[in-house]
Amino acid sequence: MHTRMSIHPSTIYTRLFLFEVTVVCLSQLSLGERQGYTLDRSLVHPHPGLCLSEPCITVASAVMGALDRSVDPCQDFYNFACGGWLKNNPLPEGKSRWGPFSNLWEHNMLVMKHILENTTMKGLSKAEGKAQRYYQACMNEAKIEELGAKPLQELISQIGGWALTGPWDKDNFQEVLRTASANYRTSPFFTVFVSTDSKNSNSNIIQVDQSSLGLPSRDYYLNKTANEKYLTAYLNFLMELGVLLGGSEETSRRLMQEIVDFETTLANITIPQEERRDEEVIYHKMEAKDLTALAPAVDWMPYLTEVFAPVTLNESEPVVVYAKEYLQKVSDLIIKTNKSLLNNYMIMKVVRKMVSVLDQRFQDAEQHFLEVMYGTKKSCTPRWKLCVSDTDSALGFALGAMFVKSTFSEDSKAIAEDMVAEIKWAFKDNLKYVSWMDSETKRAAEEKADAIYNMVGYPEFIMNATKLDKVFNDFEVVSELYFQNVMQYYSFSARVTADQLRKTPNRNQWSMTPPTVNAYYNPTKNEMVLPAGILQAPFYSRSWPKALNFGGIGVVMGHELTHAFDDQGREYDKDGNLRSWWKNSSVEAFKEQTQCMVEQYGNYSINQEPLNGRQTLGENIADNGGLKAAYKAYVNWIKKNGEEDTLPALGMTNHQLFYVGFAQVWCSVRTPESSHEGVITDPHSPSRFRVIGTISNSREFSKHFGCKADSPMNPEHKCELW
Repeated sequence: MHTRMSIHPSTIYTRLFLFEVTVVCLSQLSLGERQGYTLDRSLVHPHPGLCLSEPCITVASAVMGALDRSVDPCQDFYNFACGGWLKNNPLPEGKSRWGPFSNLWEHNMLVMKHILENTTMKGLSKAEGKAQRYYQACMNEAKIEELGAKPLQELISQIGGWALTGPWDKDNFQEVLRTASANYRTSPFFTVFVSTDSKNSNSNIIQVDQSSLGLPSRDYYLNKTANEKYLTAYLNFLMELGVLLGGSEETSRRLMQEIVDFETTLANITIPQEERRDEEVIYHKMEAKDLTALAPAVDWMPYLTEVFAPVTLNESEPVVVYAKEYLQKVSDLIIKTNKSLLNNYMIMKVVRKMVSVLDQRFQDAEQHFLEVMYGTKKSCTPRWKLCVSDTDSALGFALGAMFVKSTFSEDSKAIAEDMVAEIKWAFKDNLKYVSWMDSETKRAAEEKADAIYNMVGYPEFIMNATKLDKVFNDFEVVSELYFQNVMQYYSFSARVTADQLRKTPNRNQWSMTPPTVNAYYNPTKNEMVLPAGILQAPFYSRSWPKALNFGGIGVVMGHELTHAFDDQGREYDKDGNLRSWWKNSSVEAFKEQTQCMVEQYGNYSINQEPLNGRQTLGENIADNGGLKAAYKAYVNWIKKNGEEDTLPALGMTNHQLFYVGFAQVWCSVRTPESSHEGVITDPHSPSRFRVIGTISNSREFSKHFGCKADSPMNPEHKCELW
């Protein structure tokens, strides 16, 4: 099930990473290191205690441009810190959301584009060469257009066809289910994967869970009136795909309406995410043969054998089930549903996955659907962006090796590791003042914090050509045929997955590629991962005041560290095992304290839609703990190194700058449709509330901004946890 907790959401629709981002805004990028001329301070009659280096002047100008001085910081800190940015950053065309994360990802994509197109690079490993060839095949639009729908039509007929283009009456449900799952990595009805056993973190095990639906969340199907326009757009999209694949308009509409109705039934039996937060409750270990009694509609042994080929399995293979009631219900549903409809649904799962690798007509159909879904104005995303994203998905560690070599300096890694150590110290020191926790559990919590493993920049193996080549050794990439390469990728990733089974989880296996602008905490490895992609401006720059670095990347680090102690992470011990290691009295006290946050964030709303305080609890705990630890680490840094110079023209202390820097990372704009999708699906609160929610719980913030008691940013009642 894996609770990977990340600082930033991204919507994964198809295998392609539709990180909704486009044109690069150079004003933001200029905040990075600038080589060359810097002002000689002795020549400019410096004001004592001002930082007048070129990077300081540049960043001061950017910070100032983002502020709205007409807003009282104690009334609305988000608009104070971001009002200027919001005025100057209308949503770029074709984007459903925009902010510093998307801006930096755009920058990283350009870097990757140059790397992938530079075929004269010397000394590339075989794997890096494959990444370039994969990208080139994706960019070969002439070939993709020439083939049209044919590759997918051939694939459908190999699977056994469907009722779209002619009469269909076969009894091949089990075979199609196995093929769709094993060969095309789709998850009709349920999902099966290999991941760390939460109760035995030294071993990888087969896991079974409920699967995702065609729309981002069950709410879209169940709350029909509020979501009518999305359901209509979805049905039209599926119908258009049917017509492109050779069906008549009438047959296609009928067939796709049945699929949407069937998905609505699935949505009804799917358990909402906020009810699945307690892993102790939903973890069920059994043997493979027990699945037959649980969900008899599936021939489990032949199914698992095909999905995890070539590994041999027997009936006593351990399996963890995370959706016991769901599996029982889905099995009943399969038994009583018309077999043609089941087949159409499974084929549609494969079709949806392949849409993005076909010709322009398919791309356009998907684009129209996404425009309604996320409220974007029509725009043509350049082909190279799609291809860079897809290469990052398929060969991200080979591409990551090239990215790291061209952008990431080794001392950034050392500086980041030192910062993590400072943040960890601050978190542990804060534990001393946690009044609701007993001393024995506190000691264990401190041990867990000490044991957190930091992975910074990139996994080591990518810098060793022999090791990197070995990982991608049996992934065949041809220069001309993009569709074929994607098929090869599915088959390669299936073998990689099967190969993990029963092995000890490997620290070098990351869930994010090095260029990613994000970070995550993994509870079963008790590790936090900070990819090279996020260790850049506006999160971090070595030439900036430490106040901005602690407010930027420092809060990100504190956020990931605090995930080890949120409502889900706290259930795992220091070795990554799901077990009770807290005294009962502290568990009860924790639940009481967190109820405060559930209510606080549940009282916020966006476009008249209230936030789900339970669904966002883990991320809100991480935001609050992260800000507190990063601020304490900054104060401690000053104690050791002395006060640093302040930025010119801002008239701000560095303590105030710390909070402004933190808030400005979250300046963002998004469409109402994208906000709606976020409220329904995202475990993170919207950006505005990530700022004002944490700020209003911070006593230090109110002290530095002189906020009167009971002003909006300084409520008397604060939610305090870590």
